[in-house]
Amino acid sequence: MDLKNHIIPWEKAASFSDQIRNSKRIVFTNGCFDLVHRGHITYLSQAKELGDFLWIGLNGDLSVKRLKGDHRPVVTEEDRAILLGNLRFVDAVTIFTQDTPLELLRLVRPAIHVKGGDYKVEDLPETPLVREFGGEVKILPFVPGKSTSLLIEKILKL
Repeated sequence: MDLKNHIIPWEKAASFSDQIRNSKRIVFTNGCFDLVHRGHITYLSQAKELGDFLWIGLNGDLSVKRLKGDHRPVVTEEDRAILLGNLRFVDAVTIFTQDTPLELLRLVRPAIHVKGGDYKVEDLPETPLVREFGGEVKILPFVPGKSTSLLIEKILKL
């Protein structure tokens, strides 16, 4: 069994997206997904319900370090990609090295771009780009009390 079969390399993202866009409604989200927890699972399953094909843009290790600090990520990009790609409702994962998913969004051109509840549509740098190619941006609610930061805090107290 190839555990990497849902991982789409950056250089194949545009052609892969072109192949599926005509028959499936692509939902795209992005994030670090460092220690996957119930909040992530709930969020990703809700995102999948918005379309036919859920594509995750996964922040690479260097990007996570820049965004979260030198102590992160806890889990390597390859391991995070394999874990996410093998969830039943995730159809594709592409690792990106930038701090925002703008370049990957240009390649994938999803029908819907989804973010978690701590964002506002009008504040996202992705919103103008997604709207430019006819997509929409949606915000999904967080699961209260479920976050990677809280999980790390709990582990450190053990």
